[in-house]
Amino acid sequence: MLGITLRTLYRFIDEGELTAYKFGRVIRLKEEDVERFIDLARIVPGTLDHLYPDVRAASADTREAAGG
Repeated sequence: MLGITLRTLYRFIDEGELTAYKFGRVIRLKEEDVERFIDLARIVPGTLDHLYPDVRAASADTREAAGG
């Protein structure tokens, strides 16, 4: 459902980002806890500029050169 490795899942659990329950040797997650975790990880549009700074800068330069 999350598309992550077990190691990452265990890290999220260990760091308290995702609630889990242990029954003997078995670890379980509640569906509503996973859905809440997903909702909290939502990316706000326009906040990923740091991933492609050259593209944004080139686009702004092109608009300025065109007079816009």
